[in-house]
Amino acid sequence: MTETALVTGASRGIGLETVRRFLHNSENITNVVMFARPSEDFDAAVEELRASSPVGRRIITRTVDVGDRDALHAALESVYAEVGSIDHLINNAGYTNPVPLQQAEIEDFEKTMAVNVYAPFLIVKWLLNQGNTFKLIVNIASTAGINGRSGWLTYSASKAAVINMSQVMREELAIYGTRVVCLSPGRTATALRRTLAPEEDPTTIMQPEHVARVIETFTSPVGRFIDSENIVVRQ
Repeated sequence: MTETALVTGASRGIGLETVRRFLHNSENITNVVMFARPSEDFDAAVEELRASSPVGRRIITRTVDVGDRDALHAALESVYAEVGSIDHLINNAGYTNPVPLQQAEIEDFEKTMAVNVYAPFLIVKWLLNQGNTFKLIVNIASTAGINGRSGWLTYSASKAAVINMSQVMREELAIYGTRVVCLSPGRTATALRRTLAPEEDPTTIMQPEHVARVIETFTSPVGRFIDSENIVVRQ
């Protein structure tokens, strides 16, 4: 059986490791769509994956800032025309600019919400309106969305929204047989984490591949037996 997965924020971190696991470990996922902003990291990641992927695996890429609604819509139209239905959607792209409340700018808050909340909503809504039926949607939230953290107001607020949005999606899409999983990773050594905690030693915290392994589990046959409520992922 041929299935297609779409991963946002796929140039590095959790997104890239998830793509890598899909390509090398999944029996059913043969098409992987990678969304990421233009960068040398993205170019290098795609080149490496195409060189190392098993025969029969297809990588489709789009350079897009998911916080740009027009660009996101164009990328979705293009990909849907090329590959058809998306079976597995991993909403991983994230953004924040962590500053104290009195220093937070509304433009940054709006950008944080656009990438972390609006983009997953728009992707799901647009594909549903095309008649797409998902097998699985994974929304990446954060433990910062469960308990707010000083200095991270915009990020914490956005991830709290993701957790609640996932609950509504889970209830509304159950009629189609769609599973909606919300993962809230703890401290993970991603580029975003380096922005949040630049002094932290990344070797002392959870690595992106640990989260990717959990995501992969939900695409496996045993994944349907795992509780899909908001799941905290810790080292």
